[in-house]
Amino acid sequence: MSVFRSGVLVLTSPLSALSMRLAPILASAAKIVQDTLYVHLQPGLLLTGSSQPTSTYIPATQEVCSLISKLYSDADVHGNLDVRVLLTNIKNQSGSQQTLSSVQNLSHPPEVVLTDFQTIDGGQYNPAKQQLERYATNSYSCHPHLTSVLLYPEYGIEEDIINLKETDSEGNPLQSHSDVVVGGTFDRLHNAHKILLSVCCLLSERRLLIGVADKELLDNKALKELIEPYEKRVEKLAQFLVDVKPSLGYDIVPISDPFGPSITDPELKCIVVSEETQKGGQSVNKRRLENGLSELRIHEIQLVTDPKHSENEEEKISSSSFRNRLLGTLLKTPAENPSMPSRPYVIGLTGGSGSGKSSIAKILEKLGAALIDCDKLGHQSYKPGGPAYQKVIDEFGTDIVCEDGTINRRAIASKVFGNKDQLKRLTDIVWPAIATLAKEAVKEAAAEGISVCVMDAAVLLEAGWNEMVHEVWTVIVPEKEAISRIMKRDGVSEEAAKNRLASQMSNSERVEASNVVLSTLWEPEVTQKQIRKAWDLLQHRINPDFSNDKPFLKSRF
Repeated sequence: MSVFRSGVLVLTSPLSALSMRLAPILASAAKIVQDTLYVHLQPGLLLTGSSQPTSTYIPATQEVCSLISKLYSDADVHGNLDVRVLLTNIKNQSGSQQTLSSVQNLSHPPEVVLTDFQTIDGGQYNPAKQQLERYATNSYSCHPHLTSVLLYPEYGIEEDIINLKETDSEGNPLQSHSDVVVGGTFDRLHNAHKILLSVCCLLSERRLLIGVADKELLDNKALKELIEPYEKRVEKLAQFLVDVKPSLGYDIVPISDPFGPSITDPELKCIVVSEETQKGGQSVNKRRLENGLSELRIHEIQLVTDPKHSENEEEKISSSSFRNRLLGTLLKTPAENPSMPSRPYVIGLTGGSGSGKSSIAKILEKLGAALIDCDKLGHQSYKPGGPAYQKVIDEFGTDIVCEDGTINRRAIASKVFGNKDQLKRLTDIVWPAIATLAKEAVKEAAAEGISVCVMDAAVLLEAGWNEMVHEVWTVIVPEKEAISRIMKRDGVSEEAAKNRLASQMSNSERVEASNVVLSTLWEPEVTQKQIRKAWDLLQHRINPDFSNDKPFLKSRF
């Protein structure tokens, strides 16, 4: 069957039956739609009558909220799908009931409309499909050449038993409020975010105020360097919200403290929190009372378990786990450099002091890469006869030369320490010399038939050596961890360690210029798995016929 980029799934089963049917329905839909899948709840919709069915309101109840939560949870196994449950026809307690008449625009016009509705003949060529297409186009802005598919999912015995026990109970209605507030990072908008936002939309009658964490609030986040820019997070957030409930007013604002406008806005009536942020809601109310404002009703939602979480990830669905899974993957397509030969494929490995870059370089060497240690090349360039030897003496004087004719590196360091101009004079000599030696090392590896070289260089980006490599890989750890490692390794004070890091390029700057990001924050076993993942993905990029089960790779690890 053809695969469509976007689709709308019209669910007609009774709400009481849908919960157990969602998994097989979504599995069927995932085979047909590859990107955006809108979901429209219309229990009891008939597609076999003589009159054209129209969309009607269903009440916003606890049962509906639970169903939406389960739908997003079940959809999490289909990583390709961006599922969006449309809330236009789900009515909260505000206003009077009215007929849904206007066509709602969607950011990704559906190319196919799907349904769980089943006909007696079980076929795809019947009037029900025509009714379905007309229903979809009367409700949403669809692709001009809309296709319809009756899914006919295979329900198990348990679902059949439950169907016999269906009731028409609508559940307890949600208590709605004119103005609702919620906060979060909303990085890499995922299904747990969508559950939270959907509940907020159902609770809101007029306005939803969303505080998006920025600046200082991001400092303690895991792998904060991989958090999407504020503008990108807001763009994704706004598109999702306008898609699912365009009638609601949205205020999306940056917050750099835990409270934001939640403690100053007098029109707010309700705050939505999760189990782990419930105390935060109480703190908001305490501050509101101090500011002479009324307390907010606290609406708590349950956390969603992530069945795919690994040993160093949270059990709940979280953005930090998504960022963790980005480690070792290609974040940015390498720029083409026609002047560089395709083999050996050169990886530029960089990272700040204490990042664990050298340990990763050794693992990559065990996996089969030729290791080019630029720190050792720097020492080599200073040796008598080396490419930087005479130039450094001419620039800084003969007093830096030892009795045996070698350059006293400590003497050089004392001359350039704290003096940017002097340091630049030195690096203008040494960095090109190291680059020359590195190029020679790459040529030697090519002559030996080695396919991958790893250029281990702390100043890879500062020196402009990224022009000499195919990909830049950066190793990061939090600043606090790096300081601890530097103090333990070098026996220096905390202040000295901080000053050393402050003089270097920041993690964020390195990540911005990188194709692959790695981290040594966790146990060595976790790091090894991460590097093996990065290595295997690299092999797939440069060797189309690569197999993860090649024996020589396993034996060399």
